[in-house]
Amino acid sequence: MRLEVDITSKKFESAAGEQHDVIGGVSFALDAGEVGVLVGPSGCGKSTMLRILAGLDHDFQGRVSRPVSARIGFVFQEPRLLPWRSVEENVRIAAPLADEAKLSALFDILELKAHRNHFPGELSLGLARRVALARAFAVEPDFLILDEPLASLDVALAARLRDEIATLVEGRSMITLLVTHDMDDAVRLGDRVILLSPRPARILADLPIRTPRSTRGDAETAAIKADIMRRINGDPTKQAAL
Repeated sequence: MRLEVDITSKKFESAAGEQHDVIGGVSFALDAGEVGVLVGPSGCGKSTMLRILAGLDHDFQGRVSRPVSARIGFVFQEPRLLPWRSVEENVRIAAPLADEAKLSALFDILELKAHRNHFPGELSLGLARRVALARAFAVEPDFLILDEPLASLDVALAARLRDEIATLVEGRSMITLLVTHDMDDAVRLGDRVILLSPRPARILADLPIRTPRSTRGDAETAAIKADIMRRINGDPTKQAAL
């Protein structure tokens, strides 16, 4: 299982007929078991790129290659739950044949066991985001797309949910692509950090992180973040792999 991306151009046309360049040249590849993280300024085209990779937008120049039979799990910036369906029903709509034991284990990891019969209107934002994650993982995806899954959460809650995502990703043979503005998310979850320029998006750097996620403590994470910032700022003395 491999994702190959070579988007040479993506444009939008405004209501006034003006052309706006969104993506100016992005090329990378991800293999099964690898977590890639896209980091870039607001409005640089990250979410647009994810829609292209998921097959939701075909109006672009270039090529995206992934197995046609690949199951896709997509966590959008907003949870997008059906308000008239319970937590369990929202998950089972996406994965009607989900194994009960696997689903129960998923609910346990995401702290949703006590909320299976609750409705979205009864949930906090943190719980709603957990349901969105459960829905994506329940389909047992080959390609998991996470579009800022921790946005708008307080620091403590985001850290706990980040750890839960790491637990779910570990050991699964799938391609994972995460979009985030938070460097903590990037260095704690990613195997590679792909830095994007302002619109139109281009790749500024594609940085591998060699240290396994399980051994990235606070000191290690701080060192990786510092190294990334040196690379962003063009420090020629730090060119070894992270």
